[in-house]
Amino acid sequence: MRRVLSSYSFSKTLALLITAFLITACSPKLDWRTVQSPQEGYTALFPGKPEKIDRVLPYQDQKIAQVLEAVKIDDDIYSVSSTYLNKEQLPLLPKLIEQIQSNLFNRASVNAESAASADVVYQTAARQRAAAKDYFLEFPSTGAVETAMRVRWIVRVRPDSGAWIYQLSVLHTAPARVDAKKFFAEEAYANFFDEFRPE
Repeated sequence: MRRVLSSYSFSKTLALLITAFLITACSPKLDWRTVQSPQEGYTALFPGKPEKIDRVLPYQDQKIAQVLEAVKIDDDIYSVSSTYLNKEQLPLLPKLIEQIQSNLFNRASVNAESAASADVVYQTAARQRAAAKDYFLEFPSTGAVETAMRVRWIVRVRPDSGAWIYQLSVLHTAPARVDAKKFFAEEAYANFFDEFRPE
């Protein structure tokens, strides 16, 4: 079961993102806009017009719906991944979120305890405040490029209709290695994370 989901791991997602955004490589830099995604239950602030990709994840003999919205600006890919579990699939939630997180942590050779992180507070669409945690990951060098990511997971459960797992991330790929925690504290990245509003 883990092998099935791992086929949708970080490396495959990265390849999908790069392919999807080759045609948008000349996007205007930091053209901030509010993007409303009522079907996925959130509003987000993107630094450009995002592309939208729908796919299905096979997991424990279930088909899990996932929607990815993302935009590439220079060396960065800003993305919101929304994974939906219906009411009958809710028992899968704890293990699924654990595996989604582990796939990324393993790529960075860390775990939830050892990864650089920061406690944060976000606001819902109803202006309620809730706690979350941001992780700052630095992936092994390929020799030609260095890759780092800031990522946040938010889970919103609606017992009568199911649950959404949101993964907000910025993936930075460039020749020089960065200190992820310091680098992603810049305003351009903070805006993206701070203005995400789930229902």
